Amino acid sequence: MTIGWFEVLIRLVIASIAGSFIGYQRELADRPAGLRTHTLVALGACLMTIISIYPFLKIEGADPSRIAAQIVVGIGFLGAGTIIRQGSIVRGLTTAATLWIVAGIGLAIGAGAYLAGILTAILVLIILIGLKQFELRIIGLHEFHTLHIKCPDDSTLLSRISSVLTDLGVNIKKIEIDHDELREEMNIKSILDVPSSVKQNDIIEDVLRLENIIECYFEGKSKSAFDSGIFKGREEDKETEQE
Repeated sequence: MTIGWFEVLIRLVIASIAGSFIGYQRELADRPAGLRTHTLVALGACLMTIISIYPFLKIEGADPSRIAAQIVVGIGFLGAGTIIRQGSIVRGLTTAATLWIVAGIGLAIGAGAYLAGILTAILVLIILIGLKQFELRIIGLHEFHTLHIKCPDDSTLLSRISSVLTDLGVNIKKIEIDHDELREEMNIKSILDVPSSVKQNDIIEDVLRLENIIECYFEGKSKSAFDSGIFKGREEDKETEQE
């Protein structure tokens, strides 16, 4: 069994295009493995499949399926590098799964199963884009966010913060408290399970309504009591009382 150079080129190009479409979607989602990674995985899997099937079939006892099996196993190590654990939160599982399926697409196209590879790529895109919208709109999937709070070192204040979050339907998955004995303050870092219907600003504003909250913001976004209209309102009330 032989294959022409033009056919080899066609298979490599189709595998690269299929992998790039999926990689582009991951790139838009700001994931560690994006366009180039997925394209290279599909291209490499396609190349190794072509090499395993055609040049060595004439060798007695050759088993082309061995290289295919090693590709599937080997891609697991690459996928593991995209998985990140932050406390109780695990990120990157979807990207690891897309790398695995992209390798399968490359294998299929490399073996000449163009239709199977292309249809799989289309289905993957439908799953990544379509099911994400379904989760957000129909299921109401929760999201995980990290909230930072600075306040006086007071255990009763901690319980009040917890009550505010519970009333909003927010679950505290993990909490870390750093006590500053010199300033008599505590820095609270909590990982929250937030329903998609609850806005981050609502959480911040409700926490800032508690007395003595010095600072409250979500990781990646800075917002303190000093920048809040709530705090300014309190300051104006105090000034009025003093007058």
